[in-house]
Amino acid sequence: MLDVEEVERLEAEAVNSAKVRQPLYAARKKIFPKRASGQFRRFKWIVMAVTLGIYYLTPWLRWDRGLYAPDQAVLVDLANRRFYFFFIEIWPQEFFFVAGLLVMAGIGLFLITSTVGRAWCGYACPQTVWVDLFLVVERAIEGDRNARIKLEDAPWSAGKIAKRMAKHAIWLLIAIATGGAWIFYFADAPTLLGEVVTGQAAAIAYMTIAVLTATTYTFGGLMREQVCTYMCPWPRIQAAMLDENSLTVTYNDWRGEPRSRHAKKAAAAGESVGDCVDCNACVAVCPMGIDIRDGQQLECITCALCIDACDGVMDKIGKERGLIAYATLNDYNANMALATGNGAHAIQPALIRQPGGRLSDRVAQFHLGKIFRPRTFVYTAVWALIGFAMLYALLTRERLQLNVLHDRNPQFVVLSDGAIRNGYTVKLLNMIPEPRTVQITLEGLQGGAMNAVGTEQAEGETLAVEVEPDRLKSLKVYVRQPRDLMRPGSTGFRFVARDAAGDETASYDATFIAPEASK
Repeated sequence: MLDVEEVERLEAEAVNSAKVRQPLYAARKKIFPKRASGQFRRFKWIVMAVTLGIYYLTPWLRWDRGLYAPDQAVLVDLANRRFYFFFIEIWPQEFFFVAGLLVMAGIGLFLITSTVGRAWCGYACPQTVWVDLFLVVERAIEGDRNARIKLEDAPWSAGKIAKRMAKHAIWLLIAIATGGAWIFYFADAPTLLGEVVTGQAAAIAYMTIAVLTATTYTFGGLMREQVCTYMCPWPRIQAAMLDENSLTVTYNDWRGEPRSRHAKKAAAAGESVGDCVDCNACVAVCPMGIDIRDGQQLECITCALCIDACDGVMDKIGKERGLIAYATLNDYNANMALATGNGAHAIQPALIRQPGGRLSDRVAQFHLGKIFRPRTFVYTAVWALIGFAMLYALLTRERLQLNVLHDRNPQFVVLSDGAIRNGYTVKLLNMIPEPRTVQITLEGLQGGAMNAVGTEQAEGETLAVEVEPDRLKSLKVYVRQPRDLMRPGSTGFRFVARDAAGDETASYDATFIAPEASK
């Protein structure tokens, strides 16, 4: 049994590395991230520009599919139950392609997380991208970190009201554009835009814009980091994806501690100090408002802006970069062992700074080697296997399909000349955006002949049917067999459909039913 003091001691240790017990939910405290500069910030600008460009511009791209199909490159045509993606057209029965893409996206997310941590969250997540965009607007109107903090604490005035109104007005415009861009994926974009502006669009279009406007404005402008901390499940799932060789943003305290803002004075006094000058630059640029020096935290989205900020400080004070860097747990433990004088056999020389120099190129090579390990190979293999399977299915799929349904009542009819007739509903599916003539032929039914209701074609073994582009053609077909060639009971035969202008075929195994022989 544990005594009271032991329980209190264990509870005191059940805190994070910042020695602060966190509540399950905390009210939002406004964060004013400072604009960072560096290689990771530049990469985030590129990702933001590319992703926003894809989202807003894709509905306006055109793709010529001929006279009988829409010319919008990417279109979810709910009215006709089609999904168009450039040269690819997906029908409802081919939804497994969409399911496969979702599975590939999930496995890709596992692969990314297991290798470079929450890179998706830090760079390409829609929440991150739109928050970055909203921050651009905020900085342009209210200034950088210090100016925004000063404005927040200042009493309300005409200038403050004007800045806040301008900021929120632009946020709302961005949110409206976000909702508007989404609906353009579901109808012809130029046409729908005209209908929306003139008030002639369907009510569902305005409702969709309203909902997405509200969510974009709220999540990107008002809630921001709370969406990642409390609403998104991925921070809690990612722990299962990481291992000792996963790259994460890490503060190398084996190098930075003990911190000192007066390193020169401490050195003159014979005190041992680390490279961290406790400037809090890493905290100032963090969009989540955390201190990476407190260790790995659920809120960290590994955007690496703290790396840029710290590298900038190290450049100014003449020390090498990498105090905060992408590193693996194995790297960290090896270097910590070296710094504390323990486990010298575990030294990772490529990761240890050299006197008077920068980290060598071998660091990147070492990390690259860590990425290619069995776990990442398995994820990559599964991801590629699904992709190749879907590609094969896409390239080999038939664009002409045939389905036949035998009449249930009556199953057969005895004609005046003794011949037996069966009725069928034949369905031809033309899955290309062009009209074509399809020839239907009977195979395997001796003496069999057919005719279609509503056509003037003579009875025979072959029917020519005109099928509209991207449409299903249904027709009633009667198949007749002379009595002297008839076999009692069920006889199997085949309907074969051939494209008259091509080599594409489809077939369906059917049954011809005749009366049983009298005893």
